[in-house]
Amino acid sequence: MPDAVPEMLFDHFDSLASAGHLRRLSAAFARFVATLAPVANTANAADVCALGVASMALSELEGRGHSCLLLSELADAPSQLLGWPEELWHGVLAHAGPLPPDLDSWHVLLARAQQVYGRSGEDANEPLVLDGERLYLRRYWRDETLVGRQIGERAGALGAPPLQKARQWLDILFDQPAPDGGTDWQKVACAIALRGKVSIITGGPGTGKTYTVASLLTLLFAMSEQPEQLRIALAAPTGKAAARLTQSIRQALERLAGKVAQAGQTLPVAALAAAMGPARTLHSLLGARPDTRAFQHHAGNLIEVDVLIVDEASMVHLEMMASVLAALPPTAMLILLGDKDQLASVEAGAVLGDLCHDAQTGGYTPATIAYAEAASGVAIDAAFAGRAGALAQQTVMLRHSHRFSGPIGELAHAVNAGMPRAAQQCLQGDSGGKVAWLVPARQQDVLGLALHGREQAPGGYRPYLELVQAGPGEAAHDDWVRAVLQRFEAFRILCAVREGEWGVAGLNTAIELLLEKERLIRRSEWYVGRPVMVTRNDYGTGVFNGDIGLTLRDPARAGSLRVYFMEGDSVRSVLATRLRHVETAFAMTVHKSQGSEFRHTVLVLPQEGGAMLARELVYTGITRARDFFTLVSPTQAVLSDAILRRTQRASGLRALIGS
Repeated sequence: MPDAVPEMLFDHFDSLASAGHLRRLSAAFARFVATLAPVANTANAADVCALGVASMALSELEGRGHSCLLLSELADAPSQLLGWPEELWHGVLAHAGPLPPDLDSWHVLLARAQQVYGRSGEDANEPLVLDGERLYLRRYWRDETLVGRQIGERAGALGAPPLQKARQWLDILFDQPAPDGGTDWQKVACAIALRGKVSIITGGPGTGKTYTVASLLTLLFAMSEQPEQLRIALAAPTGKAAARLTQSIRQALERLAGKVAQAGQTLPVAALAAAMGPARTLHSLLGARPDTRAFQHHAGNLIEVDVLIVDEASMVHLEMMASVLAALPPTAMLILLGDKDQLASVEAGAVLGDLCHDAQTGGYTPATIAYAEAASGVAIDAAFAGRAGALAQQTVMLRHSHRFSGPIGELAHAVNAGMPRAAQQCLQGDSGGKVAWLVPARQQDVLGLALHGREQAPGGYRPYLELVQAGPGEAAHDDWVRAVLQRFEAFRILCAVREGEWGVAGLNTAIELLLEKERLIRRSEWYVGRPVMVTRNDYGTGVFNGDIGLTLRDPARAGSLRVYFMEGDSVRSVLATRLRHVETAFAMTVHKSQGSEFRHTVLVLPQEGGAMLARELVYTGITRARDFFTLVSPTQAVLSDAILRRTQRASGLRALIGS
């Protein structure tokens, strides 16, 4: 670039990256985009600087989970967009010169840039795409467009199942009125799903999402002329979530098989369920291959499946959802399960949140209500009537929690509703020990919890480590391992951040030092009792990102250590020395805990929240707790700030599906 002004700007981006204000990738990407077109004159240099700022901001937002950059936000409040203090933004302006003053000016500048593809022009594979008022990195535009088109087409493809037969079987499967005496949304969800190629079942913890899907599977078997030939796949984003889905579905199908038998029907639910096989990770389903992002299954090699059920869909990022939809036969039925209020995926996109953002209100058309009532016999309150888009007609929110109530449920509701004062009252009220708030807290308070839990709330890591030290005794080795894993899984410390004394790295080190001092472990690279989390898919050993195992002695080889993992009710192990991508997991991030549940969950908030600490993170942490929840925070303000801050990821998906 002959002109010195753009070069000075990109050097400034490098300085910001060195100071930790910017990803190095974002600085490098802005420079790369500028090199794709020569600088001819001063006016052109001004355009290059503006495009450099837009490219930097777009890349930075992608790293924070956004799929695009909204030009209106770039024009209105760029420093807030990046979470920067004003002086940092003024420093950029000092090197970039005047930027386009408004939305229209930004649009004109980007539309004429050689590095940007617009829908109306010829596609030359430019790295940036301008779509309306949104600027994309090309691959996210491609993925979002595919997801929007595929979901929209599926939502519009409604069938006409035999209503009498559907009603007969739904009455068998749901033979009791709804617990709260209101609308049986589980029954409605099955009826709605039966008629379409896509449906979404969302709801908070304990609302019966997996039981609803098990009922739907039984219904699909019953409605099929040849149920034994129905190809059904169960999948989830992580191995842990897949194992929980397998176990939950099997337990629910056993219960449903009893209902079918009591009704005098001959449907072999148990045999049909066994033929499905266990749930798999999405990577496994698509046929992930080492050293490439490409999958075995794609638009040219579709998955052989008639029904695909994806659990924990809030964790599925945009690129993965696009890959799933590309590989799914047009005739197949897609069922997405998840809690729309949980944290979105770590990578770009908030797909489930976008797809069912207004599920709370229903928005069902007269045609949808008439069909649902005819198929299920359930009356839908007029408050849920409306004229929302096609996908909303295939979306059902489960509203009654069968197990998640009491103080923990009340706290989760207050956080999710954005009410910090109500949340504080829940934490400080008389909960019988179910919830507690340690504030102002020190790291030492977390270490006390890590060792032995707290009064009225059992937990800590001493119980499982004492069982490890005791050894299997007279018990069978697998039974002992299973007991150790179950005891470890009863308690967990979750963090909002990775670094610092309140983060995963600092706490894992501090906990290890404490446990060694208590003579419960002997630290080394690998040691007996070490809990580890897999951080990368490894198809050679059959372990996947997010799997958690415990390091124990190998009974067959003296001196060897193996890492043991739970898979449903069974146990499998891998030599510790074969696991290359793992980290110690006494403490883990809230993101990594999704799909898990612990009897006692401790959520640790940092000294300062920042943009990443928001309502969804706190809610997700709380809802990992089954019986006891403890919040640890150095100040009261950090909790209030988090509850009042809601994560908003820029996306064009809602517009694409017309919801």
